[in-house]
Amino acid sequence: MVPMGIKDNICTQGIKTSCASKILGDFRPPYEATASALLTEAGAVSIGKTNMDEFAMGSTTETSFYGPVKNPWDLSRAPGGSSGGSAAAVAARSCWYAVGSDTGGSIRQPASYCGVTGVKPTYGTVSRYGLIAYASSLDQIGPLARDAADCAAILDVLQGKDPRDGTSLDGQYGHLLEGLTGDVRGLKIGVPTDCFGDGLNGEVRRAVLAVADVLKSRGAEVVELSFPVMEYVVPAYYIIAAAEASSNLSRFDGVKYGWRAEGYDGLADLYNKTRTEGFGMEVKRRILLGTFVLSSGYYDAYYRKALQVKAVIKEAFDRAFETCDLLLTPVAPATAPRLGESLSDPLQMYLSDVYTVSVNLAGLPGLSMPCGSDSRGLPIGAQLIGPHFGEGRLLNAAHAFQSDTDWHKRAPKGGEEL
Repeated sequence: MVPMGIKDNICTQGIKTSCASKILGDFRPPYEATASALLTEAGAVSIGKTNMDEFAMGSTTETSFYGPVKNPWDLSRAPGGSSGGSAAAVAARSCWYAVGSDTGGSIRQPASYCGVTGVKPTYGTVSRYGLIAYASSLDQIGPLARDAADCAAILDVLQGKDPRDGTSLDGQYGHLLEGLTGDVRGLKIGVPTDCFGDGLNGEVRRAVLAVADVLKSRGAEVVELSFPVMEYVVPAYYIIAAAEASSNLSRFDGVKYGWRAEGYDGLADLYNKTRTEGFGMEVKRRILLGTFVLSSGYYDAYYRKALQVKAVIKEAFDRAFETCDLLLTPVAPATAPRLGESLSDPLQMYLSDVYTVSVNLAGLPGLSMPCGSDSRGLPIGAQLIGPHFGEGRLLNAAHAFQSDTDWHKRAPKGGEEL
């Protein structure tokens, strides 16, 4: 029996699932998400649902209807998002591992801020059945745990074709845990110079590049490469994600389930009042943006162009993996921000996803692992990116790094003995 936490956008039969939003009210799903069912069948015991940004829209877990999550390393700072509750629970040793979802970095970025290991798998390798959608072409369920070995064990359970999810893929799944040999001799790791330029905190840069040195000492080859599409990834991501969100969230109208406004005059007024009162400000902002880019006269100028950029990003990754086995980048430009800083400047919050969103746009696997700490003692995370179905290679490289370091073993004050 292994205790786990489950993000509040993953349906649990008969147990409240709210996406940290007022609009879902006391919704108790009549069905179980495939991911939750598989873990329960394997012996996991859920100790609760973890807080998150409302409908997974945010990078700090401050947009939740229930209030913000605090980072266990410093209670004045955010844990990242949108899976901040899952990352904080693992960091605080409240549970052995947790399950989150990643649309543009929502597993990897909070894992980085909270000093734990998180994996966003290849799109389609883990069933999305029972995951309440934000952006369907980008969302993916994955684990947050203390180290790569735990993540491998969890993914061995989670991966597989699901007939209830038309986007899930057939593949050679399983055997990730037994494949952790730590042998990275001959592995070629690419370091995109475009990810280490202006805007990246110096302490973060040094800690991430130190990962390359550790892997090089174990026999890996490290090469620099150019990845100029980085400047386009954030605008392309937010156009596509917002467009899909505006469509997915149209079902929350106060009629079929969830919370319903009172004192309305007719059906149109019911829709307006329920959605106005039920959604938070960040969700409304993204719905409006998504509706705008899909509207007549703007579809071609924004949404279609963003899809073309998405294809270019995928091609750039394909070229990179012709010469490299893995890519090494930062997870975020800096360590965890103070609570309230990002909410006052939404654009800055969006830019904090610059190193993670490209992985979702290309449908690739990505992993965040602790690799250091800054001068204030806050964790720093490094990101490894692999080709499609490259989870085994990713996890083994992370395991090799963690075999020679102890960053993944460190815990915030009060969590060491748990």
